[in-house]
Amino acid sequence: MNFYGFDTLGELINIKCFKENPSVKSSLTFLRKTDWARTKVEELYIRTLPKMKKE
Repeated sequence: MNFYGFDTLGELINIKCFKENPSVKSSLTFLRKTDWARTKVEELYIRTLPKMKKE
């Protein structure tokens, strides 16, 4: 979340916990309970990893 921030995450992945009153705690709680949302975040992480290593 540090790489993108909640605003960008909300744009890249259409998940309410990133768009409306986001917090790390609420996002982690939702992602732990929701397989499809966790999969989307994991896929974004995998696509982003090469960019993070360059910095």
